[in-house]
Amino acid sequence: MELNKIHNMDCLDGLHSLQDNYIDLTVTSPPYDNLRNYNGYSFDFENIAKELYRVTKNGGVIVWIVNDSTINGSETGTSFRQALYFIECGFNLHDTMIYEKNGMAFPEVNRYYPSFEFMFVLSKGKPKTTNLIADKKNAQFGNKVISGTDRQTDGTTKKRSADRLGLEKQVKQYGIRNNIWRYNTGYGKSTINKESYQHPAIFPEKLVEDHIISWSNKGDIVLDIFMGSGTTAKMAIVNDRKFIGFEISKEYCEIANRRINGLYPQLSIF
Repeated sequence: MELNKIHNMDCLDGLHSLQDNYIDLTVTSPPYDNLRNYNGYSFDFENIAKELYRVTKNGGVIVWIVNDSTINGSETGTSFRQALYFIECGFNLHDTMIYEKNGMAFPEVNRYYPSFEFMFVLSKGKPKTTNLIADKKNAQFGNKVISGTDRQTDGTTKKRSADRLGLEKQVKQYGIRNNIWRYNTGYGKSTINKESYQHPAIFPEKLVEDHIISWSNKGDIVLDIFMGSGTTAKMAIVNDRKFIGFEISKEYCEIANRRINGLYPQLSIF
């Protein structure tokens, strides 16, 4: 399978063509129940999940971004069932993260405004790469004695060791962010590439970039089996990763290829 190319084909056929233990990171988002019409295409989730396990390297990671539709007043729960099936296939559920959007669809009158989607981080064994992003400003920045207690197994509390000894600790200016990531969404915010908005559900570029930085290194292979408008390919390129993309819709492939056209010459891995 040719690297650094978006292949116009069914993702299951594409996965069959990949060798075992080949992919470092997958960042993708499947069709969400019936929330969007992706040119009428559907997908075989269970066989795709099995193939993803086969092609993922030991220590490799899948970021599966998914949401549920609401039918007859009840959320489908498809996202949870998919996460559990990945576990049955052999993956670890390394983290259940939240993608929070600053914009949201108009809600039903009897529920709170829907503003997030799940980002299931699944690993084949222990993740081999964790470049955790530290951009959360620490209020306790500087040399300080950090006070606090830890809860013991019997329910009692105990001062932390630094507190017991009265030692100062250097607190960094920025700490590791939490697992709820918030992004601006909507026209002109998710990307500056206007042609991308011809696709019904695009990623914010920053979301994809943050996962690529977190779970892969330069030169690694990043896969997106539902490439859509090409966000994963673009962010792999600009972060010096290789990529493979599958997209069954010829129309979306053309959008994605226009989006990444001209990005290759400036990068070291191509």
